[in-house]
Amino acid sequence: MAAAVEMDGSIMEGGGQILRVTAALSCINGASIRIHKIRAGRSTPGLRPQHLSGLELVRDICCGNLEGGTVGSTEVTLTPGKIKAGKHTADPQTAGSVGLLLQVSLPCALYADGPSELCLKGGTNADMAPQIDYTIKVFKPIVEKFGVHFDCDLRMRGYYPKGGGEVVAKVNPVSELSPVTMTERGTITKIYGRSFVAGVLPYKLAKDMATTATRVIRREIKDLYINIQTLQEKDMACGSGNGIIIIAESSTGCIFAGSALGKKGVYADKVGFEAAEMLLRNIRHNGCVDEFLQDQVSNDTHTANPLHGLGEWHLQNPHWPSHPTHTDCHPCGRAAHPG
Repeated sequence: MAAAVEMDGSIMEGGGQILRVTAALSCINGASIRIHKIRAGRSTPGLRPQHLSGLELVRDICCGNLEGGTVGSTEVTLTPGKIKAGKHTADPQTAGSVGLLLQVSLPCALYADGPSELCLKGGTNADMAPQIDYTIKVFKPIVEKFGVHFDCDLRMRGYYPKGGGEVVAKVNPVSELSPVTMTERGTITKIYGRSFVAGVLPYKLAKDMATTATRVIRREIKDLYINIQTLQEKDMACGSGNGIIIIAESSTGCIFAGSALGKKGVYADKVGFEAAEMLLRNIRHNGCVDEFLQDQVSNDTHTANPLHGLGEWHLQNPHWPSHPTHTDCHPCGRAAHPG
């Protein structure tokens, strides 16, 4: 058996994303990896429950073996086997991000020998992670351009600190990915979103976030109707939380977003302002992807395909622009293979 590939988990931002990307690539390539100095850049280094749950999910998908898989561990070895289709579940029993669990498992499920069903539990709208709304409304339609198809059934929203959210993703395997070129942003044709409260928080917070966000956007974009729905979640939410996501679509099919989550002691209008400013910042640069999707599709075709770097791993690569501009992705090597 070939020696495990060594990976230093402290490089770049030293967080969980290097762990997720490396685990997914190990599964797809069938190569053993040993990751040390896991999350060395964080105040609490080592595996947290959500990271461990993601690794265990990958292990189960590829019928592999995981050594060192305990909470707090700073070193693990993953030895992958054959990727199998079927039903797989991940539940960190915390508010760990469901979106990040999808990021580590989706690339693996694409190479199964049949359809897969991923039952992912935790936080659907968590800080420092993509909201599930972003995954469904922005990430999903863009990766569909590459030939990636999955259904995402949001069964329960979960918020910090309880978690309790549940998303079921049904993934179809791929034989190959299609190259995609996005070089013209076009004009912004639609702006919409959702402003929500859940649990014991008053509905007024949702209205205040939406009102402020609309006012801020209209300072720069005056000729479009801005449709931000205000919602009070009751039966479909576990725990209390509030937040807003605003999405803009262009005439050429580009999609941008801005989002923010409420925190204790932070006024609702500030939350709405932050989301609106994020969206406007992503529109002002006149590129084809926003600052987060830039990290989720790779334009360095020599090292990765569109699924390499899923999530918020801020790639520090000389081939990457300092601001999002254009995307020209051509899958290379084995069909749909992160090279």
